[in-house]
Amino acid sequence: MIKRNHLISSAALSLLAIIFSGCAPESNKSQNSDIPDLPPATVETDAHDHPSEGPHHGHLIELGKEEYHAEFIHDEKNSTVTIYILDGSAKNVVPIDSKEIVINLKHDGRGEQFKLTALPDKGDPEGQSSRFVSKDKELNEDLHAKDTDARLALRIAGKSYSGKIEHDHGDHDHKH
Repeated sequence: MIKRNHLISSAALSLLAIIFSGCAPESNKSQNSDIPDLPPATVETDAHDHPSEGPHHGHLIELGKEEYHAEFIHDEKNSTVTIYILDGSAKNVVPIDSKEIVINLKHDGRGEQFKLTALPDKGDPEGQSSRFVSKDKELNEDLHAKDTDARLALRIAGKSYSGKIEHDHGDHDHKH
């Protein structure tokens, strides 16, 4: 009987040793001093992807709290600006009822307004458009003016939206 109790006690101690061996002693934490000990609640993760460009390879403009996006495409060779209206994921076009949308632009201490006309894309329902275009050469030039501040203004489903247009010149040089 004593041998049997000794076996049970040994087995129980061995089991406890296995269970507690998974916990790292405090002295082992210093081995990874470059990794901070943060509680899980303080670790921030991105709940969704933020694409860097739209499906037509243009710059994205956030509208609302990412309810929608607009894709800005500046074709300098042809002096055109095209805006596509996109969903919150910036992946799919969203046709809207508007006949035009507006770019409000400020530079050199003055403000200007440029209208982009609806040019329905293939697949847009009758009377709606997900694509808006301007062939205004002045808009093309003013987008390159120093300290230009450009904002897109439009209505989607009766709600007003506005978003800053970040115009990146990329690696090519422009004379301003």
